[in-house]
Amino acid sequence: MATASNGGIIVPAAIQLTGSGLILREWDDDDVPAMAELFDEPHIDRWAPLRAPFDQAAARAYLDLARRRRAAGRRLQLAITTDGHRPLGEILLFPTGAPGEVELAYAIGAAHRRQRLAGRAVQLITAYAYAYDTLAATRVIVRIPAGNTASAAVARTAGFQLTTAPLISREGARDPLHTWLHRPLSTPPLPDHEATGRGYRPTSRREAQTNERSE
Repeated sequence: MATASNGGIIVPAAIQLTGSGLILREWDDDDVPAMAELFDEPHIDRWAPLRAPFDQAAARAYLDLARRRRAAGRRLQLAITTDGHRPLGEILLFPTGAPGEVELAYAIGAAHRRQRLAGRAVQLITAYAYAYDTLAATRVIVRIPAGNTASAAVARTAGFQLTTAPLISREGARDPLHTWLHRPLSTPPLPDHEATGRGYRPTSRREAQTNERSE
């Protein structure tokens, strides 16, 4: 079963992506306390559209909004884990409205940075965006404020390049955003037996080596 709306993304009703030592999974109700712990901190408040204080009530509202967007095909939001359970951050994928173009975003909790989690998650979901045929992505972008050097480093390591597109403003963002475009070396196929999205693993040796240099 897949979920989508006109002009939205079509993805399986349940997704779990596995690879590079990570498991990206759907958020669930039990994650609300962990969400509050991850996202209630100054770095997230500064660079992400999540304002402090981000308590459990805010986390509950955020999860409810994520589910509505998911059901409408507007956004996919997955918890970043290494064991399939404990959330360490979040990665998002959503259509921009341009044909074949999707955008991603990511955030890692303060206690879990400098473990290359963001870089590995970006590579995993980017490969999925290209490979999963119902997404039909031909362009993957990320938009980053000029001052967010850590996020820019993740994007660069994951194969994104800064473009000359005009800066854009967005509700919730404190600063204008630069557009970074992914330059794929190849587009890995998605095996038929994993077409539900569960257990998808990029297997490129080049990707594995790049993961070692990611944040």
